[in-house]
Amino acid sequence: MKLPAAPFDTRTALSGGPARQCLPSPTAGWAALTSPEKEEHSSRPECGEQAARPGELFLDDSKMKNFITCFKDPQFLVTFFSRLRPNRSGRYEASFPFLSLCGRERNFLRCDDRPVVFTHLLAAGPGPPRLSYCGGGEALAVPFEPARLVPLADNGRLYHPAPERAGGVGLVRSALAFELSACFEYAPGATALPSHVRWQGRRLALTMDLVPLLLAAPQP
Repeated sequence: MKLPAAPFDTRTALSGGPARQCLPSPTAGWAALTSPEKEEHSSRPECGEQAARPGELFLDDSKMKNFITCFKDPQFLVTFFSRLRPNRSGRYEASFPFLSLCGRERNFLRCDDRPVVFTHLLAAGPGPPRLSYCGGGEALAVPFEPARLVPLADNGRLYHPAPERAGGVGLVRSALAFELSACFEYAPGATALPSHVRWQGRRLALTMDLVPLLLAAPQP
């Protein structure tokens, strides 16, 4: 990604239109909303990007957030999310908890839940299954660990381990979570949370080891 020489608005610079000053160059404000079935419109003056549907990325000030307007270029998404880390830059930390670096360019990111959203289970081929996240296909994927799936009763969402640099835990997209929920088993008399998962002929106890990490993480 080539860095423009002058201050720019991510929205116009990426579309080839005239750039206007937004954040001081070489910084760009980005944002992500990753809760299922939730869409919000930012009123912040900074420019940026926003994922209003799980795993999709949009410009922060986009008025319409749907599949047509989201960023879909795999190379761009891989570059952005592979460099994601907590924002400890001293700038915009409260509004943008995550940061993606590209050379001298600093891309600030916010999210409604977790910045990593798992969208597809890659089970084809001779290797072990992998979970792909944020539109990156094979290039953005982690080994699938079914025993470490974490269903939370508080919000009805499903989580899975993610790269440490991106917070260590990611949200499983609703459609994929629904498919995986068919593999859960519940203890006698228990209806809220499953105790085991069946995967490839094996019955695995859910470790729930990610729960402390989820509860400790401050919500943006």
